[in-house]
Amino acid sequence: MTIRNLFPTPFYEGAIDPALLEDLEHSCRSLARDDRAGRAWSKEHGYAGYTSYASLTDLPQRDPAFDDLRRDLDRHVKAFAAAAHLDIAKRLKLDSLWVNVLKGGGHSGHIHPHSIVSGTVYVSVPPGAGALKLEDPRLPLMMASPSRLLDAPEETRNFVYAVPQPGTVFLWESWLRHEVPSGSAKTERISISFNYS
Repeated sequence: MTIRNLFPTPFYEGAIDPALLEDLEHSCRSLARDDRAGRAWSKEHGYAGYTSYASLTDLPQRDPAFDDLRRDLDRHVKAFAAAAHLDIAKRLKLDSLWVNVLKGGGHSGHIHPHSIVSGTVYVSVPPGAGALKLEDPRLPLMMASPSRLLDAPEETRNFVYAVPQPGTVFLWESWLRHEVPSGSAKTERISISFNYS
């Protein structure tokens, strides 16, 4: 008998230059304090903390720490695209980048339309912070498929949890549905999310 595992979903885990973390944390906390439009949007939309998602679109031009991060991410995204065998005519380019400062909150399941590669860099990950929850993209089509055994290999599960550390960078194709379940952290979880087109 032969079993072939088909249709893999690539997920990349790497680390940014550790020298960037201190500057990024300072910049993220400064934005959370000073970006009134971002704080207002976060409050209006019930976001448990702060995000620059709807307020600032020029972070790499605004702050050298984010530009240094962009250069580091370019390298990771290039490696991911090659490993995933993506047939890309032009080099992928950073399309958007935003800061998230959460205390106990989460992000419901979503995808990132109009992008090719998406990801998150983790700046501060306190104990109890939520992991990144990834959903099998075939899940809506499974109808009567039984659940998987508790000790099933990771590649056969319906959901996989990726637990970050400070400096972790996760990358995935933008169509992959993901979420951050609410955590129980007593301090703020700081991350920077982004899209490449």
